[in-house]
Amino acid sequence: MKIIWSPLAIDRTTEIAEYIAQDNQTAASNWVENLFDKVQLLKSSPRSGRIVPETHREDIRELIYGNYRIIYRVEKTKLSILTVRHGKQILPIEDIQA
Repeated sequence: MKIIWSPLAIDRTTEIAEYIAQDNQTAASNWVENLFDKVQLLKSSPRSGRIVPETHREDIRELIYGNYRIIYRVEKTKLSILTVRHGKQILPIEDIQA
């Protein structure tokens, strides 16, 4: 299964990493590496994440990674990573519509 990152997901990951890097560049690099490792696990178990509570849609799921939500859409031949958000942030519905 192919994994596609949306521009929004890449931007959000970059913003979070830059914020972490303000205090600790190594921690930021490790965070990004571990995030990508976590997403790679979806190739073998694409439905392992829970359904996003805000949507109640079977195809929109999320993985929890520390304090963050990796929100993705399951499609027939690919997974689309839609966004990465802090768990305490409100999830704008436009972030997951594509």
